[in-house]
Amino acid sequence: MQRVGRFAFGLSIAGLLGVAGALLPGAGFAGQPVTQTLNPPPAPFLTCMAVGSGTICQGTRTISFGPDDTGIVCGSGANAFDIFDAATFTQRVTRYYNTEGNLTRRVDHEGPTTFGEWSNPLSGATVSYTSNNVITDILAVPGDRTSSTETITGEVIIRTGTRAPVFIATGRQVFNFDESELISSAGRNAFVAAFFEGDTTAFDAACAALA
Repeated sequence: MQRVGRFAFGLSIAGLLGVAGALLPGAGFAGQPVTQTLNPPPAPFLTCMAVGSGTICQGTRTISFGPDDTGIVCGSGANAFDIFDAATFTQRVTRYYNTEGNLTRRVDHEGPTTFGEWSNPLSGATVSYTSNNVITDILAVPGDRTSSTETITGEVIIRTGTRAPVFIATGRQVFNFDESELISSAGRNAFVAAFFEGDTTAFDAACAALA
């Protein structure tokens, strides 16, 4: 999911936090055993099977994290506070390796959230969010993640207790491998506005709701 963790897309929204917490493996799938070394190695929660074009690895887990400091600052002076982020969501991952055992593509479906919340630790005020995103990495050089192009599609919507939206991040964004460079963006996305377009007002409504 776009979270304030990977690209601060929060949810990655998870976009500039590291996701931590409980990782609960899901069921895998059966197939021909894999005998070759895979590069990079698959995460432990993935189950791999050999196919004609190489190897496919799949797995599902539940991720919970937070409250973690997003680094997003609201207000100034004595009234300033950082927004904290906490969430629980399902992650479903599929990795594709070629016949030489090198990764060529990774598809990561993060969401929907079963719990998502931004909070002000000073006042205890909170706003809830929903998030559901698909992250696809295509590696130009198999096995070399730094050669990948990352595409994120989906949404993060933050709402007050009255369900009024105070923050919206939707659409399709394309990044380089570590999300330090935005290649293209389509849709209404406040994270893009804040971190790539210099919009200093992108978080104002969320900050006001938390203040």
